[in-house]
Amino acid sequence: MKRLMLPLALAGFATAAPMALAETVAVITPFLAQPGTQAYVQAFQEDAATRGWEVNVIDTAGDMAAVISRIEDAVTQKVDAIVVNVDPAQVQAGLQTAADAGIPVIGMDAGADPLIVTNITSNGYAMAAETSVYVANRIEGKGKVVMFVFDAFPPVQIRGVVADAIFANFPDIEVLDRITPDVQDGGIADSRAKMEAVLAANPEPGSIAAVWAAWDQPALGALQAIEAAGRTGEGIVIVGMDANPQARDAIAQGGNFEASMAQDFVGIGKAAAEATARAMAKEEIKSKVTYVPTVLVTKANAAP
Repeated sequence: MKRLMLPLALAGFATAAPMALAETVAVITPFLAQPGTQAYVQAFQEDAATRGWEVNVIDTAGDMAAVISRIEDAVTQKVDAIVVNVDPAQVQAGLQTAADAGIPVIGMDAGADPLIVTNITSNGYAMAAETSVYVANRIEGKGKVVMFVFDAFPPVQIRGVVADAIFANFPDIEVLDRITPDVQDGGIADSRAKMEAVLAANPEPGSIAAVWAAWDQPALGALQAIEAAGRTGEGIVIVGMDANPQARDAIAQGGNFEASMAQDFVGIGKAAAEATARAMAKEEIKSKVTYVPTVLVTKANAAP
């Protein structure tokens, strides 16, 4: 008698389909010490978790050259996408490696570049214009202003350029100093030290009208220096950008630190995740830059 040979599927031995692997994304930044960076990286991770992605956050702690190596490592690991928070001009070799491998790179508060699919950020032009005009109006268009800038990072470099132009439009405003602080520890300590030096070189009451900072850490450092020097009563106006919790607290107290721009860091992180999803799905993203709205924060709205 012949034996009947049944297909495995009919015999109940169906083979299971292979499980789909989770999509992997590398997030690379040299600025994780900054509260703003921490906020949008966290928002990106939380959004990515709902999409089932595996996210590897890599902090190079201020080392720009290391960003290139970490991008190359991510390419070697065959990730599905890379998100960068760095000046594209400084990491072109890494971006080209990713492009050659067909791996999309998305900017999260980075800069626009042909090798980046799109950059999700705040409108630095508008933020700098609003804060620098605030300073000019508060000091009635005259006096010496200390600026804290950071030209090595495109979103912040833009702010300095715009503020330069605004202050130059007021003939009685003089930029006393244009300071680039060390940001490896976040920027507060070195900004305080540099502001202390400026105060010592300009000891006369009223010799400094305002401090304009391209982000909050230098503004907080300047505030500490002014307080330590006993010069809070001179009415030195301090304005920053980002409206991080420490800055909001200082603004709410109604002292020298008067205003900052609140960026929607959660919105940046979520928008970057959405752009990453679209890039991995091979969708065309026509806009090279996507702006997330900002709000001026003063004592009137500084409380959470």
